[in-house]
Order: sequence, then structure tokens, then C-alpha cells
Amino acid sequence: MFEHIRQWFESRRAAGASAHDPACLPTPKPAGEQTLASSRLVVLDLETTGLNPSKDQVIAIGAVAITGDVIHLEDQFDLILRRPELDISETVLIHGIGPEALTRGHEIEDALLYLLEWMDGDPVLAYHSAFDQKFLEKTLKQILGYTESHTWFDAAELLPAFFPNAKTGGRGLDSWADFFGLEVSARHHAAADALVTAELTLVALNKANKNGVHTLADLKSKLRYYRRLQNMHRI
Repeated sequence: MFEHIRQWFESRRAAGASAHDPACLPTPKPAGEQTLASSRLVVLDLETTGLNPSKDQVIAIGAVAITGDVIHLEDQFDLILRRPELDISETVLIHGIGPEALTRGHEIEDALLYLLEWMDGDPVLAYHSAFDQKFLEKTLKQILGYTESHTWFDAAELLPAFFPNAKTGGRGLDSWADFFGLEVSARHHAAADALVTAELTLVALNKANKNGVHTLADLKSKLRYYRRLQNMHRI
């Protein structure tokens, strides 16, 4: 997979490509009657300069794909964006991405075009997905003029929806990983966080299948019902 990424970037540079047509990029797929077992799910994690989408910026993208209830390690990537102009002094100790890495990173337009082609319009899943969705959609619009909305699922909803009685001691990614005995190789590293999120997703999807949730539409309905219950409990 990483060799494929290298060849993709080299071919783009060789062609002197800078222009792009958003209309030619993959169209997002709705969550319909595709079975979970046959669907490709893109598990995504972003590293950013802060928590505010209106002023902070994306600096790294990690992603891995789930297809046929299997995490395909050859279908993943971890890209640091070339953004040497950004001030990361307040967050470098969190994500470990320093000025040198941002100087040597991939050109942001190239990286985003590659990401969209790789995603191929498939549904996206992230832990606390609203955060990643806001940052990614803002960046795609600013850099590429791309305004299509993908289907997103939130692993932070998926897990408690199917394991409502789990005593995790917290709602964070680490708490769920500890609960299921999963090893997190490096926190606040986009590719590592994406991988453990994918592992947790497989656990939840296995439980979903046993509970009669077999399609993306079923999954969307289950999570809508979960949110409705949560809102009722807050009243």
C-alpha cells in the first residue's frame, strides 16, 4: 500500500498536475441496503493544530479500510501534510509532529486528492466523528473546492449502542480499548488511532450482526434510535 502511495505521488508530480476537477472525484455513497459484510468502511483519524475547526488546521491523516469484516492492513495510510507555515508549538507534545515533519510532508492538495480517490465515496467512521468531519470537510472545501458530504458513523456511539452495559470507566478511545483488551501502539498518532478504532468497530459490527443489524441502513437506524434514547435520558 505504501509503495502504491509513493507511485501515485510520483506520477502526479511527473505529470505536473496541479489542476483538478471536483466533479470528477468519487461521489459519496448513501447508507442503503448494502450489507455490513460486503461494505467497505473507511476508518479515519486526523491530527490537528487544535480543537477549533474555525481556526485550527489538519496536519496529518491516518486511515484504514474494513471490508468483509476484515481490517486490510495493505489498504491503509498515514500522511503528514506539508504545512511549514503553521504554529504547532502548543500541540507538538500531544501529536509529536514537529516543524521538520511539516516541512517534509506531502503537498496538501496531493494528499487530499489521494485521500478522496482512496475513500472512493465509501462511508467513513471515526471516534467522535463530528470532530473529524468538520475538520475534513472544511479542509476539502478550502483546498479543493470539494463540498460533497460523505456518510459518517461515530464509533463513540456505535460501541455503547451495542454494549450498553459495558463498564469502561470512561467514554474515550483508551477506555474502550482497555475494556476489550486491545493494545494501542501510540495515542494521538493518526494511523494508530485509526487502527484501534477499526478493531473496536469490528467488535461492534460482530455484535450488530448477532442483533439482527445486517445493512448500513439498519446500522444508521440503530444509531438514530440510540441517540433518541440518550436525549430522552437527558430530559
